[in-house]
Amino acid sequence: MNATHRLVRLARRPEGLPVAGDFELVEEPLPRPGEGQVLVRNTHFLVFPGLRTLIGGETRDVPLPPLHAGDVLFGPAIGEVVDGPLEKGRLVMHLQGWREYGVPAAAECRVLDGGLPDPVAYLAQGSAAYGALTRLAPVREGDTVLVTGAAGAVGTLAGQTARLLGAARVVGSTGSPAKAERLRRELGYDAAVLRGAGPFGELLAEAAPDGVDVVVDTVGGEQLTAAVLAANRGARIALVGALDGQLDPDRAGGSAPAVLDTYRLLTRSVTVAGYNGVDHQDVEAEWEERFGEWLRAGAIRFPYTPVRGMERAPGALPALIAGESFGAAVVEL
Repeated sequence: MNATHRLVRLARRPEGLPVAGDFELVEEPLPRPGEGQVLVRNTHFLVFPGLRTLIGGETRDVPLPPLHAGDVLFGPAIGEVVDGPLEKGRLVMHLQGWREYGVPAAAECRVLDGGLPDPVAYLAQGSAAYGALTRLAPVREGDTVLVTGAAGAVGTLAGQTARLLGAARVVGSTGSPAKAERLRRELGYDAAVLRGAGPFGELLAEAAPDGVDVVVDTVGGEQLTAAVLAANRGARIALVGALDGQLDPDRAGGSAPAVLDTYRLLTRSVTVAGYNGVDHQDVEAEWEERFGEWLRAGAIRFPYTPVRGMERAPGALPALIAGESFGAAVVEL
């Protein structure tokens, strides 16, 4: 076993959106597990946009601690048990990503039981989309569903899930023509609205001429504004992300203002609600069971963009923010 390992620290608080130079890859002695801890050799970890908020310092109402200069990044990771109270060689999921070896408490590790056919699929971020589409904005047979930020980690699963739950038409938004093509060709989206190709509201009206019944919004901003204007009577809008604010270089990641036509909400009986997994703790297990079934049946795909090697990890979050990923971004060690 190596006597040292590599990890990623926040070198400085970014000015605006983070760049690779805001992070540093450092080498440290291999950690030793204390009482009740497990030494885990990580194999994969997730790059998630919420880190932008944690390093920006605006963490009010966020159930995760802020990150300061010198702190090691963290996030969902999968690894193999090397030492400690858990069985050696078992795969576990924990929150000490962004390093080659972690020492989480055994109680904070989830032993993976093979419920999903590929261990990497445990890093999928589909439970929020599934929860939104079954709890806050339930899909009905024949519905038209709009997913904003459809090429992201949540969006790539949201559209597929909506279809499996009975949607007749699924429309997504993205900022890349190549991603728009992949949404249609690989993930079954009926139409993709290309952000920046014209007034978003007009483009949405072309893609969903009969309006929208369900919205899974991961973006906010002008896209949410347009979604409200396109909403049919009784439409349900679920907010599962706020990328418009999180990825704004003039903000610190903890706010995302949007203009909503409240008259439209009122006269069309449109509901808008924010999805928080803490309020729906039964969703994760339900999603995972169905996700596993759908994966085995070939009914759903888990798209992710691999970032190969620890040496590329410092640039992984800036690359994600720059839109270089399709689906989730996963560092492979």
